[in-house]
Amino acid sequence: MKYSYYPGCTLKNKAKDLDTCARASAQALGVELEELSDWQCCGGVYPLGSDEIATKLSSVRALAQAKEKGQALVTLCSACHHVIKRVNDDMKHVEDVRDKANRYLQLPEPYAGETQVLHFLEVLRDQVGFDTIREKVVKPFTGVKIGAYYGCLLLRPGKIMAFDDPENPKLMEDFIRAIGGEPVLYPYRNECCGGYSSLKEKELAGSMSKTILRNAEGFGAQMLITACPLCQYNLNQAPVDLPVHYFTELLAEALGVKEEVQGH
Repeated sequence: MKYSYYPGCTLKNKAKDLDTCARASAQALGVELEELSDWQCCGGVYPLGSDEIATKLSSVRALAQAKEKGQALVTLCSACHHVIKRVNDDMKHVEDVRDKANRYLQLPEPYAGETQVLHFLEVLRDQVGFDTIREKVVKPFTGVKIGAYYGCLLLRPGKIMAFDDPENPKLMEDFIRAIGGEPVLYPYRNECCGGYSSLKEKELAGSMSKTILRNAEGFGAQMLITACPLCQYNLNQAPVDLPVHYFTELLAEALGVKEEVQGH
């Protein structure tokens, strides 16, 4: 299984563990993540202006490059995934956006949303299979109560992201079971952590994150997992003693390859 891979900016600095653990785990599972050669920042936020084109162009470049290789495009960061998948939907369904982007970029071949965009969790579920992962686990999280924190960007808007049921997701809980852990269902697992409001309204984001952590803690979670660097940052800033890890960290540990990553 070979995929084009878009890491995004944060995975090259503050969220290196999300990236390196994914790469090591992918190799252990027979998945090849081929990093795009000249990717650029996705912008981090999907532009709400319907006539905004400029900030969508880097996503179109990445999508077109994956198309040239004949590969699906895999992402890890929730924000990157959200932006790229929504831009891809625009290129497929919004003629004005498609025409302007293609005229500006002057690609060798016009792009019209042909690339399949996948989150690495979808690859684990649909391509590798959780049963296969379960068979390859050498260090299961037996007896550990783990809460999945989805946040906003993976799930919404539901029809475009098509990641899971936005109101009652189960993908990450199934992942937790596959690595031997015990998933904890808690009401705030798909509520906003405060997102980018933490830049200007730190107290607001802190309050929202604290509510999420207290909620998870109250339902018995011993740790949380997430796919979003910003979510992890906000949650870790809250004054609640509940560790928050990237899901790839736990996957690498369960597969017995995390020590290899930490050794480099």
